[in-house]
Amino acid sequence: MGVLMRVLRTLGEDALDRLDGLSGSDLTTLLLALMRRRAGALSGPDVLRRYRSDRFVAPSSVPFGVLRATEDRLLGALPSSFDVVGLAPVVPLGTCSAVAEMDQNNVLSTIRGTEVAADVTNALALEAAVRRTGSDVRLAAVQRVVRAQRFDGAGQFAHFTLFGAVSAGRDRGSLAFEREHFAEHLSFLREACGDVEVRVTVLDPRFEVLRGDLPANPSRQTGYYQGLCFKVLRDGVEIGDGGFVDWTQRLLGNRKERLLICGVGVDRLATL
Repeated sequence: MGVLMRVLRTLGEDALDRLDGLSGSDLTTLLLALMRRRAGALSGPDVLRRYRSDRFVAPSSVPFGVLRATEDRLLGALPSSFDVVGLAPVVPLGTCSAVAEMDQNNVLSTIRGTEVAADVTNALALEAAVRRTGSDVRLAAVQRVVRAQRFDGAGQFAHFTLFGAVSAGRDRGSLAFEREHFAEHLSFLREACGDVEVRVTVLDPRFEVLRGDLPANPSRQTGYYQGLCFKVLRDGVEIGDGGFVDWTQRLLGNRKERLLICGVGVDRLATL
């Protein structure tokens, strides 16, 4: 908050409240005018300097051919029951923070009421909610996403490709939905990613029956998952995770909705 308070002291301590009080269209008009003014003051060399230094715009360090081959491998192993979606590069503002409870500071917000995609499963959950009628919905996508928080170490990038799959449906009792789709996701991940280890964290004792012979996850890092979640490791490196979430319950206002998600870091898998 130190930087924010410094800015507010310059503009007036009520500046944030006044801006927040504007309608969405008025705020967009103001910000568009500001960005046009700032862009108009830039020269070609200015843009090139920013390109050289900005971690958000640098090309991937993983060769394109390697990434593409890994994407094809994941999509090729996907069961035919899944519909592969070509997602937009942006989603509605609040997709991550309002539904998945991700800190909005970790997302690249735009000035048009949207945010740059930060997680492929969030966007797939929105599409699944739109498509949900009577039958189960299975969706998958490959998407380049951006995360604003800083990552350190090998295999950590400001933008990276995620493969995601979601299965949405309605509670059928006796964990029938959960049993069917959990088994389907695990089968796919093993076929697509090769010799992987799946570690499960059971968050609700009722879900212990789903774990079977899979090892427990000692880290107990559960995040936004409910009931059961899992991590996927290859050669000791975490390449993906998944579990049950309440996102379609929130989106549709129906506690009977069920959603299972899983994601695989394509860049990380491609470099193993």
